[in-house]
Amino acid sequence: MPKPRVLLALVPVLLLTACGTEGGGGSGADTVSPDLPVAGTHWTVDAVTVDGVRSDAPDGARVAFVESGRARGNSGCNTFGATVAVNGDTLTVSPQEVTEIGCPADRQRFEQELLKAFSGRLKGKIDGDSLTLDSPDGRGGLELTAEPAAPLRGTTWKVDGLVSGKTAASLPAGSGGKARIVIGADGRVSGNLGCNNFAASSRIDEKARTLTVDGPATTTRMMCTGPQMTLETKLYELLDGQLTYRLDHRTLTLTDASGEGLTAVAAGAQ
Repeated sequence: MPKPRVLLALVPVLLLTACGTEGGGGSGADTVSPDLPVAGTHWTVDAVTVDGVRSDAPDGARVAFVESGRARGNSGCNTFGATVAVNGDTLTVSPQEVTEIGCPADRQRFEQELLKAFSGRLKGKIDGDSLTLDSPDGRGGLELTAEPAAPLRGTTWKVDGLVSGKTAASLPAGSGGKARIVIGADGRVSGNLGCNNFAASSRIDEKARTLTVDGPATTTRMMCTGPQMTLETKLYELLDGQLTYRLDHRTLTLTDASGEGLTAVAAGAQ
């Protein structure tokens, strides 16, 4: 008879032990903050602060977290890249590369400040369309605003480079940066070839990602400088027939069957 009493006495102890382990999360359990959702986002830089001094950003300054662990951007003059590790609301930024285009003094100064601010451990906070990245001591950081994607149609695309196969090149020196393309809702393509204005009808196949220009385009007949004429001739020949387009947020690439083409950015971007 004593043996059953011992077994019965053990039952409450076992039940208490089970209740004590179930749920395991109690008030003392560790909580893990979710990572700041920056991957795949694009931002316009509004201002940077370095050593407590705030500087407004020039037009074209932007940062994009293009993929997990990677960022690219533009200071308003040069482009740059960096690796980014996200842990909760903390970003650890390691700058990797910067192009070496000559900049006016004010933009050169801002570029140095931006690259200094966008480095090391930064505490991030997203509030609606705004992102702030602050240094641990509070004396440095960035202020950014979400940058919307540009639609293919209706956007003024500023031609900023040429493409030949897998090789990209800048525009001819002295061509003036006037070249631009606008694709209308009706399919009409127009703009400037670097000196003269042009217009032509076109057809867009969104499934195949093609733009077919029913050329040759009609143009005005202004006199052009040598570099402008070089660019104009290239664009005039390109904008005739079927082109493949790639739209990446605010960047447009047009290439023909041979791999010759152009790159352009939405007006307002650099």
